[in-house]
Amino acid sequence: MSFNNSQLNLLNFRPWLTALAIAWLLASLGLGWLVNSLLIIFGLILLAPVVAFFGFRWWLERNLVTDQCPICNYEFTGLNNSQMQCPNCGENVMVQKGHFQRFAPEGTIDVTAVEVPAQKLEE
Repeated sequence: MSFNNSQLNLLNFRPWLTALAIAWLLASLGLGWLVNSLLIIFGLILLAPVVAFFGFRWWLERNLVTDQCPICNYEFTGLNNSQMQCPNCGENVMVQKGHFQRFAPEGTIDVTAVEVPAQKLEE
């Protein structure tokens, strides 16, 4: 038995024609709400990954910070409002307001040392 081109094309559309016939049958029986709800669910399943992708990109653009370590000036990336370790020097840093700051535990006073040149006293 040999198939010609018109029969092969009809075989390719057979699943779509079956789905259309089932949808038409359900709509004619008063179950159009079922068809509509299935179409809405199918649309949401297709739309959800796209919305999630663009939402995640928007969140990353707002929360990803690239700055230099305040100790060794090594440039790296971190998430805003989080605590991490510098990959170069190992110093604990906290990301706040788009910049890296040294992390000091509660009750610690962080000071910056300044070198003062020595003066000789004459007798």
